Amino acid sequence: MQMSKKSSGFTVVEIIFVVIIVGFASILFFVQKNNLKIVANDNIKKTTVNAIYYNLEEVFYPSNKYYPQTISADNLKSVDPDLLKDTSYDYKPTNCTDNQCASYTLKISLQKEADYTKTSRNQ
Repeated sequence: MQMSKKSSGFTVVEIIFVVIIVGFASILFFVQKNNLKIVANDNIKKTTVNAIYYNLEEVFYPSNKYYPQTISADNLKSVDPDLLKDTSYDYKPTNCTDNQCASYTLKISLQKEADYTKTSRNQ
Protein backbone atom coordinates (compact mmCIF):
# COMPACT_ATOMS: atom_id res chain seq x y z
CA MET A 1 0.00 0.00 0.00
CA GLN A 2 1.31 3.32 -1.06
CA MET A 3 0.62 6.48 0.91
CA SER A 4 0.39 9.74 -0.93
CA LYS A 5 1.91 12.75 0.60
CA LYS A 6 -0.29 15.80 0.19
CA SER A 7 1.46 19.17 0.39
CA SER A 8 -0.25 22.45 0.89
CA GLY A 9 0.91 26.01 0.22
CA PHE A 10 2.11 27.94 -2.76
CA THR A 11 4.91 27.13 -5.11
CA VAL A 12 7.76 29.56 -5.68
CA VAL A 13 6.49 30.26 -9.21
CA GLU A 14 3.05 31.24 -7.90
CA ILE A 15 4.54 33.59 -5.30
CA ILE A 16 6.81 35.25 -7.88
CA PHE A 17 3.87 35.65 -10.25
CA VAL A 18 1.75 37.37 -7.56
CA VAL A 19 4.66 39.64 -6.54
CA ILE A 20 5.14 40.71 -10.18
CA ILE A 21 1.44 41.48 -10.60
CA VAL A 22 1.28 43.47 -7.35
CA GLY A 23 4.46 45.38 -8.31
CA PHE A 24 3.07 46.23 -11.74
CA ALA A 25 -0.25 47.37 -10.25
CA SER A 26 1.49 49.60 -7.70
CA ILE A 27 3.67 51.22 -10.37
CA LEU A 28 0.59 51.85 -12.50
CA PHE A 29 -1.24 53.33 -9.51
CA PHE A 30 1.54 55.79 -8.67
CA VAL A 31 1.97 56.87 -12.30
CA GLN A 32 -1.76 57.53 -12.62
CA LYS A 33 -1.82 59.33 -9.26
CA ASN A 34 0.97 61.65 -10.44
CA ASN A 35 -0.84 62.30 -13.74
CA LEU A 36 -4.03 63.20 -11.88
CA LYS A 37 -2.10 65.66 -9.69
CA ILE A 38 -0.60 67.33 -12.76
CA VAL A 39 -3.99 67.61 -14.48
CA ALA A 40 -5.56 69.05 -11.32
CA ASN A 41 -2.73 71.59 -11.01
CA ASP A 42 -3.20 72.59 -14.68
CA ASN A 43 -6.93 73.07 -14.08
CA ILE A 44 -6.23 75.33 -11.10
CA LYS A 45 -3.89 77.41 -13.27
CA LYS A 46 -6.55 77.73 -15.98
CA THR A 47 -9.11 78.76 -13.37
CA THR A 48 -6.73 81.47 -12.15
CA VAL A 49 -6.22 82.85 -15.66
CA ASN A 50 -9.96 82.74 -16.38
CA ALA A 51 -10.77 84.58 -13.14
CA ILE A 52 -8.28 87.32 -13.96
CA TYR A 53 -9.41 87.52 -17.58
CA TYR A 54 -13.12 87.78 -16.84
CA ASN A 55 -12.50 90.33 -14.11
CA LEU A 56 -10.49 92.46 -16.51
CA GLU A 57 -13.10 92.14 -19.27
CA GLU A 58 -16.35 92.26 -17.31
CA VAL A 59 -15.51 94.51 -14.36
CA PHE A 60 -12.35 96.56 -14.82
CA TYR A 61 -12.54 97.56 -18.50
CA PRO A 62 -16.25 98.54 -18.60
CA SER A 63 -15.84 100.87 -15.64
CA ASN A 64 -12.45 102.36 -16.65
CA LYS A 65 -12.28 102.02 -20.47
CA TYR A 66 -8.67 100.84 -20.25
CA TYR A 67 -6.65 97.90 -18.90
CA PRO A 68 -4.19 98.28 -15.99
CA GLN A 69 -0.44 98.28 -16.46
CA THR A 70 -0.09 95.74 -13.65
CA ILE A 71 -2.62 93.49 -12.00
CA SER A 72 -3.04 93.19 -8.26
CA ALA A 73 -5.70 92.74 -5.60
CA ASP A 74 -6.07 96.54 -5.55
CA ASN A 75 -7.28 96.87 -9.13
CA LEU A 76 -8.95 93.44 -9.48
CA LYS A 77 -11.15 93.55 -6.41
CA SER A 78 -13.55 90.78 -7.42
CA VAL A 79 -10.74 88.22 -7.89
CA ASP A 80 -9.87 86.09 -4.89
CA PRO A 81 -6.55 87.52 -3.61
CA ASP A 82 -5.24 83.99 -3.10
CA LEU A 83 -5.45 83.43 -6.87
CA LEU A 84 -3.25 86.44 -7.49
CA LYS A 85 -0.53 84.99 -5.24
CA ASP A 86 0.22 82.44 -7.97
CA THR A 87 2.79 84.35 -9.99
CA SER A 88 3.26 81.73 -12.67
CA TYR A 89 0.98 83.63 -15.05
CA ASP A 90 2.42 86.22 -17.41
CA TYR A 91 0.48 89.47 -17.89
CA LYS A 92 1.77 91.62 -20.77
CA PRO A 93 -0.05 94.89 -21.31
CA THR A 94 0.40 96.67 -24.66
CA ASN A 95 -0.05 100.21 -25.93
CA CYS A 96 0.25 101.79 -22.48
CA THR A 97 0.16 105.48 -21.65
CA ASP A 98 0.14 106.75 -18.06
CA ASN A 99 -0.58 103.25 -16.65
CA GLN A 100 -3.59 102.92 -18.98
CA CYS A 101 -3.26 100.16 -21.55
CA ALA A 102 -5.23 99.42 -24.70
CA SER A 103 -4.81 95.63 -24.66
CA TYR A 104 -2.99 92.75 -23.02
CA THR A 105 -2.02 89.10 -23.27
CA LEU A 106 -2.40 86.79 -20.28
CA LYS A 107 -0.57 83.46 -20.45
CA ILE A 108 0.31 80.57 -18.18
CA SER A 109 2.42 77.47 -18.84
CA LEU A 110 0.82 74.09 -18.25
CA GLN A 111 2.52 70.72 -17.77
CA LYS A 112 0.19 68.45 -19.74
CA GLU A 113 -1.06 70.92 -22.35
CA ALA A 114 0.18 73.80 -24.45
CA ASP A 115 0.39 77.25 -22.89
CA TYR A 116 -3.01 78.66 -21.98
CA THR A 117 -3.40 82.16 -23.40
CA LYS A 118 -6.12 84.80 -23.18
CA THR A 119 -6.00 88.12 -25.01
CA SER A 120 -8.02 91.25 -24.45
CA ARG A 121 -11.31 91.60 -26.29
CA ASN A 122 -10.66 95.26 -26.99
CA GLN A 123 -7.64 96.01 -29.10
